[in-house]
Amino acid sequence: MQIKNKKTDGKNSITKTVSWKLFTILLIASIFGTIAVLPYTLTLQGGLLQNSSIPLSVIMTAQLIQSIVLFVVVIFIGLYLAKKVGLELPILEGWLEGREVKSYLKSILGISVGLGILAGILIIGIDYLFSFAGFTSSIVMAQITPPAWQGFLASFYGGINEEILLRLFLMTLIAWIIFKIKKTKEGKPTNMGMWLAVILAAVIFGIGHLPTAMAIVTLTPLLVIKVIILNAVGGIIFGWLYWKKGLESAMISHFSADIVLHVILPLLVLL
Repeated sequence: MQIKNKKTDGKNSITKTVSWKLFTILLIASIFGTIAVLPYTLTLQGGLLQNSSIPLSVIMTAQLIQSIVLFVVVIFIGLYLAKKVGLELPILEGWLEGREVKSYLKSILGISVGLGILAGILIIGIDYLFSFAGFTSSIVMAQITPPAWQGFLASFYGGINEEILLRLFLMTLIAWIIFKIKKTKEGKPTNMGMWLAVILAAVIFGIGHLPTAMAIVTLTPLLVIKVIILNAVGGIIFGWLYWKKGLESAMISHFSADIVLHVILPLLVLL
């Protein structure tokens, strides 16, 4: 009689669930995004970094290594749990499996770019509404300080890295936890559970921007609320696209929103 090792079988099932080719593609993309955002980060935090006693090259290398380690973990967990709750990367998965994906890409391109542009416009509009209520427009103005070319490169970090971290990992994790608590009769996540995952991930996405804001301006309780709302608006849109259209759609949308905020808006202000 052959006795199976349950621990070994469990590890094998996990590694079989995760596509290592897809894992590698996402990891390489996240490394590219981390490098692309460096000029933008240096401009925003240049003064703080120049006053540091640690050489800039050491700081940048440490940040890159830290980012690689982080994304190794979150990509693996995200891909594993996504299978459990039915969230997908239809374009990359289809391409790796040899399926035709051009038609699907065309079908999501319009709504992804359109909602991304809408998200960017909504963020700008809400920011100015806050300014009429007595707040300064410091967050938007601080974001456009770097030149447009740096904003363009930084948009890849938003579209790739933030979507991997906030949608593939965090939103998927929240959806999986809720799924374990309540599911449909067919064994799928409930719509209420998915909406809760979308909103919670979006709010945390907003909270995640507080350190960047803190490096630019002095935070007050009301300004914290403002930063969270501004970023959660986009997070809800991107989360819905991830749920309904796939992670690539959320990535395209996030990239489009960042182009509006970090490229088009700075150019318009200069004009």
